[in-house]
Amino acid sequence: MYPPPAPARRDFISVTLSPGRSYDGGQGLRRRSCWRKWKQLSRLQRTVVLFLLVVVMLFGLLSYVHVADEWTAVDSRSAAAGQMRPANPPVLPAPQKAAENPEAVAGLSPQKPQRHFRRGPPNLQIRAPDGDPQERRQDRAQRRAEVVGEAGWGAEAQRDGLSWRGAGTKPQQGTEPPGKKAELPARPSPKAARIQANPAPQNERQKAVVDAFLHAWAGYRKFAWGHDELKPLTRSFSEWFGLGLTLIDALDTMWILGLKKEFQEARNWVSKRLLFQKDVDVNLFESTIRILGGLLSAFHLSGDILFLKKAEDFGNRLMPAFRTPSKIPYSDVNIGTGVAHPPRWTSDSTVAEVTSIQLEFRELSRLTGDKKFQEAAEEVTRRVHALHGKLDGLVPMFINTNSGSFTHLGVFTLGARADSYYEYLLKQWIQGGKKERQLLEDYLEAVDGIRKHLLARSEPRKLTFVGELNHGRFSAKMDHLVCFLPGTLALGAHHGLPAEHMELAQALMDTCYQMYRQMETGLSPEIAHFNLHHTKILKDVQVKAADRHNLLRPETVESLFYLYRLTGDRKYQDWGWEILHSFNTYTRVPSGGYSSISNVQDPRHPQPRDKMESFFLGETLKYLYLLFSDDPDLLSLDTYVFNTEAHPLPIWAPS
Repeated sequence: MYPPPAPARRDFISVTLSPGRSYDGGQGLRRRSCWRKWKQLSRLQRTVVLFLLVVVMLFGLLSYVHVADEWTAVDSRSAAAGQMRPANPPVLPAPQKAAENPEAVAGLSPQKPQRHFRRGPPNLQIRAPDGDPQERRQDRAQRRAEVVGEAGWGAEAQRDGLSWRGAGTKPQQGTEPPGKKAELPARPSPKAARIQANPAPQNERQKAVVDAFLHAWAGYRKFAWGHDELKPLTRSFSEWFGLGLTLIDALDTMWILGLKKEFQEARNWVSKRLLFQKDVDVNLFESTIRILGGLLSAFHLSGDILFLKKAEDFGNRLMPAFRTPSKIPYSDVNIGTGVAHPPRWTSDSTVAEVTSIQLEFRELSRLTGDKKFQEAAEEVTRRVHALHGKLDGLVPMFINTNSGSFTHLGVFTLGARADSYYEYLLKQWIQGGKKERQLLEDYLEAVDGIRKHLLARSEPRKLTFVGELNHGRFSAKMDHLVCFLPGTLALGAHHGLPAEHMELAQALMDTCYQMYRQMETGLSPEIAHFNLHHTKILKDVQVKAADRHNLLRPETVESLFYLYRLTGDRKYQDWGWEILHSFNTYTRVPSGGYSSISNVQDPRHPQPRDKMESFFLGETLKYLYLLFSDDPDLLSLDTYVFNTEAHPLPIWAPS
């Protein structure tokens, strides 16, 4: 019997696979494993994972852009500082930054061009185009440049160890005018600002002014933000140049009143939205005193280089106005195209307009080191000084830009078209450190001419007033604009001019107050006519139907400020308090803002005109606040001179 056969032998190879390893190093296994796990996730889980990945990528991209911009700003900061360093300005500390809140209004409604005289009401409008690709490119460039400006003003304040307070500063002594050779100004010294250790708190009357300002600002901020002027009744806005006139006019007022949040919001708008590359005509005079003056003053008070950059840009865009055969500038210039021209109906400019830009252009030259601004403005002063057609220092109202000669000879007034010529003669002399003798002589001659030809007294109260002369015939007509004169005369007396100037200032101040007092609303008309004869009429001040409107003008409260500051007589404060009360009673609009009115003689129906001029915030409320202050160092008249739009600029002290 045979044994059972042996089992068949099977050859085989045993292969052991270690976890995480394979013939390709484990990569294929891992890929298959990850994909399997991904497929095992629910649809909601996969959506959440993808969303988180997208968020991480976006944060990474934004962080890269932010870091790149910061390095760009750091690299450009030294170059920017070298180009735009101010020449020893008085510097106040920067306020605490507030969150940017108001929205910029992009669309401007179509308007028609307008013209009006000094601080007068615009009748027609100009529209600045929007949506321009070049403007958008400039906007993007400005947003990047903002990093430099914000770093500059904050760092300056921290270095100097300053903290916010009002405007009680004095510029550094030794401030010099620009020399014959343009040089970059020196860096401001920490001693450029003199801060009081214990600033006086606001009194009740000053708080009332702050309340009025905030009410006016609330209306502008809500209904007209970034536009030129508020229309408070219709809760809308009007445009003149399309450059935010009210906002720029109010910058230094907010600083002086200590309104930190409002100032910072406005500063943000200037940084991001104030662009001058626009195809729009601006009036040389009005834009100089409001925009250029407002930016220069904001720079001096805050020390923020942004405002000086904007001022230089705007000043350069105004220069084509001086390219005339006579060097007497045209009244209008297009800041986008550089084309300047006279008004459509004449080749004349008004004397006040061409002779009331010097304070601002001279200061721009001092700050930037570029002498062209001062040279152009002072050439106008020299040519007007040498002209024939004056009457004992009084000037006609018009001047031809082609011939450079006065026109409409024989008509003399201190009202519209001529008023601030006299104001700037004195203030240029003060600004320059009282060195320019010719300016002083022209001013003194003009005051003598006023006394000789334009002064008269009314009946029955014997009020001294300034009339007009028309080819030898006297008119007992006095514009409210003339009420700048008491303050100007008092300022001259303060700086060493004859004592009789102060006596005349006080007499005229009484008259300007009576122009308010004798009206049923307590508000002055635009133009007053004075009674010269003994009659049964009890009032000295007579008003024609076409002249009984009030535009919230500042001239009377401006002079009240000077008279109180220089005499200490509290009756001037009381008069200003009455005027503020009348503004609140007849011009305050409940929804925000104040409105001009058409009839100062009808307290029941004052007829609001639905317009708040930019100078109400820039001048009227500022002068009221200063009038109610008992602090002589709050914008001292020994260290500051106010332009004709109430923007303080430093006096150039002797070197």
